[in-house]
Amino acid sequence: MSIRLTRALAASAVLGVVSAALVATPALADDSADYSTAAMLAPYYTDLDLTGDDQVTTADLDVAFAQLGTTSADPSWSTVSVIDEDGDGVITITDLADLSQRMIYDDGPFELVEADVVDMQAAMNAGVTTSVEITQEYLDRIAAYDTTVVSGGTRALHSIISTNDEALAAAAAADETRAEQGMTSMLLGVPIALKDNYDTYDMPTTAGCGCWDDNQTTTDAAMVTGLRNAGAVILAKASLDEFAYGFVSEYSSFQDPGQTTLVASPYDTSKTAGGSSGGTGAAISANLAGIGFGTDTGGSIRVPSSYNQLVGIRPTVGLTSRDGIVPLALTQDTGGPIARSVTDAAVALDAVVGVDEADPITQEQEGNVPDSYTEYLDADSLQGARIGYVASMLGSDAATIAAFTAAKAALEAQGATVVEITPPTGFSAVLSEASGSTNEFKHDLTEYINSHLAENVTARSITDILATGNYVTSRTSTYNQRNAVTEETYEAWAGTDGTHTTAIANGNTLVTAMLDDNDLDALIYPSTNSYSTIGTNMRLSPNTGMPAVTVPMGTTGTGEGGSSVGVNLEFLGRDYSEGPLIGLAYAFEQATQARTTPALYGALQ
Repeated sequence: MSIRLTRALAASAVLGVVSAALVATPALADDSADYSTAAMLAPYYTDLDLTGDDQVTTADLDVAFAQLGTTSADPSWSTVSVIDEDGDGVITITDLADLSQRMIYDDGPFELVEADVVDMQAAMNAGVTTSVEITQEYLDRIAAYDTTVVSGGTRALHSIISTNDEALAAAAAADETRAEQGMTSMLLGVPIALKDNYDTYDMPTTAGCGCWDDNQTTTDAAMVTGLRNAGAVILAKASLDEFAYGFVSEYSSFQDPGQTTLVASPYDTSKTAGGSSGGTGAAISANLAGIGFGTDTGGSIRVPSSYNQLVGIRPTVGLTSRDGIVPLALTQDTGGPIARSVTDAAVALDAVVGVDEADPITQEQEGNVPDSYTEYLDADSLQGARIGYVASMLGSDAATIAAFTAAKAALEAQGATVVEITPPTGFSAVLSEASGSTNEFKHDLTEYINSHLAENVTARSITDILATGNYVTSRTSTYNQRNAVTEETYEAWAGTDGTHTTAIANGNTLVTAMLDDNDLDALIYPSTNSYSTIGTNMRLSPNTGMPAVTVPMGTTGTGEGGSSVGVNLEFLGRDYSEGPLIGLAYAFEQATQARTTPALYGALQ
């Protein structure tokens, strides 16, 4: 199987260009690189590796070239037998040509719009473009598109709160690393947009509130550290619903008191981009950054992913550290990627997982994390899979039901068995359990303020925030309600034996048993309708702590400029089953190719 065949070196030209390629292509990475060690897009780009670095480079071609003509009878056969894919027992020019296709290298034209990490790395490895050039192109797109009402649109996107003044310097450093060491990571030089509740030492973290415009932390969130260690370029902070309260993405950052802004969907700018990670969703869908990150408490990654035809991963609570992220409700908060493809989402997830002493729940992931989530990117993953759905979760919207019906047929065409499941007693209670955002916000925000908020910020409590007048004032009653929650109420709700803590644990047990009893690999359901939610679908993952991956499944109408409006299919599985879920989502994505590009936000002229 193939994730993507790069141009690399044509079979007919291998003999003539191998030696030149060995000089022209960046050198092999060395062991001193301070970047992610995850396998680089396993297995397609790694399984013919001859040099032990989990990637195919010119060094592997060098080894193979020296062994041309070697046969299975020769003593050195074991060193190169892995590349004899045609099984003829001899290393031939055909084997070298096949090996060259496993290089992430493409010297053809590079187009930024809809480029994924493979496109970017292949072009940068070939010298066609650089991280500096890619970063500048994204900055140019932000400047041209984000605050402008484009022709045919109704509103500006307003997906970005701030751009990073250090982005181009970080990109230049990534280019220098590539020149000296080769491609040290699949994220090397890739520009990332972060929801503006992730701490960054080089940009303020406002959480969408004008009251925290001056919150310049001295450290990064743990997940951001992982991204920087992988060589990613932190490009911008994306807009969000203030303090991640809701799904409309209304924020007050860097505006006068009383003023607020709504984030728009690039498919129909008269509509919301969803939330609370709406800025991330709008920016990534409109190709204003390479990959994005959001947080999800009750749907905040998956709603904007569905509204904007993106792949979103809500990880198991415990897979990614929340330290340095402004919280909403830590019983349900989790951070994860929002991307234009499953491949990008898997690559991004690799960089941000890990045990963190500052977030004790991450201890639970020990032994449950693969070498790389990219090893699940197999287009045949649906073969033999057994997938269930609950009819009541389909909703009543005719267009969504039609898209789901087509998605079901596509799953079955790829070899999956899709069955309707009668949910067990108690399933509706799992879906109806309330969000922790009301009873937990004050307590969890106080913990963030004490540990991370910049010392010069004077709004250090909900009371202080209200006193500034610089927040989304239509939420005053919500702030007051959450400010009134006592520590006793919090403990009764979210303490060790709290009712909400118990409800999540019981929900996890019930839904896991539901999967086991029906021999299911995953449950599926529509994430949302077009620009509206479906009942309590978004609560299944948060109210169990179980992971969910959402992926575009089809169009449901027409937006502005002829854009196709779409909805997503969500896959939910057992704790720490992100890998298998990524595999199912990838196979579905490859079979359907459902994502479309917003018509109003094409290439810059």
